[in-house]
Amino acid sequence: MSDPDVSAAHTTPDAQYIVTDASSRLRARCATWWSSVPLLAGETLGVIGLYAASDETSARELLDTACDRLRTEGCTLAVGPMNGNTWFQYRLVTDPGTEPPFFLEPFNPPEWPGHFTGSGFMELASYFSALNSDLTQRDVRAETRALVLFDSGITMRDINLSDLDAEIGRIYEVSVASFQRNLLYTPITLGAFASQYARLRDYLDPRLVTIAEHEGRTVGFAFAIPDPMEQQREGMTQGGVVGPERTVIIKTVAILPERELYSGLGSVLVARTHARAHELGFTRAIHALIHESNHSRAVSERTACVMRRYALFARRLRP
Repeated sequence: MSDPDVSAAHTTPDAQYIVTDASSRLRARCATWWSSVPLLAGETLGVIGLYAASDETSARELLDTACDRLRTEGCTLAVGPMNGNTWFQYRLVTDPGTEPPFFLEPFNPPEWPGHFTGSGFMELASYFSALNSDLTQRDVRAETRALVLFDSGITMRDINLSDLDAEIGRIYEVSVASFQRNLLYTPITLGAFASQYARLRDYLDPRLVTIAEHEGRTVGFAFAIPDPMEQQREGMTQGGVVGPERTVIIKTVAILPERELYSGLGSVLVARTHARAHELGFTRAIHALIHESNHSRAVSERTACVMRRYALFARRLRP
């Protein structure tokens, strides 16, 4: 496809599969993509997503069937679970920790990673989320770097919700430039990107979304939102009485890839988000879904501790 619009190409899989028992009850299901998938050097990729299974036997039958089909279609490596590409839900929780699930993260039964490894898959990539439970902590390195960046003409401001379409366009330009070297990166159109961010409008507090600019150009951003699942849990456990919001989720931090010029801007954006969240009465911040090799890991480690781990799996289909 000349226009890889994920909103169209990746919501519709190439094939779907189910496993039922003798009474025709559904035991497992998944979907596969092969005609429009992420690129991986040296491989012809096949993707397995929309995964669910109630037991290991059904899971193995399902995953073997999906892999056989991908092999027939010429794929050399099966990757999953991933709902088409990394702009949609992917990964499995492998170490849940003790914190409850938060908004926009994957959630799965603890048995599911074993379904994949028991069917010949191995970890292709690992990720983590980290929790800062003390927003009064100072990141001295970020404070020092902020002075240098401000002296060089970089400014920061809150997102303008009255001009959200234009703001999403600015965030889009930074995102596609920043993420293009990420594992399994897939191009995305502005329309598809905007539809994903626009659905979060009702959760946004503009004081938690920071836009960094330099000479009239957007060069970075930090996108954080309060965790609505926290409020829902409190309402359920306290008879509908909801306490104050405590947790913000730092969903995305992205910087233009001119690393030398904007070096350290990510840590400055995170520190600013922590400070703004503290001013608003929040007490915790989740650094969400970071790849183990991402440079954001070093930023997170200065103020937060790992709370959950995830993995993406792969199975060799042919040499």
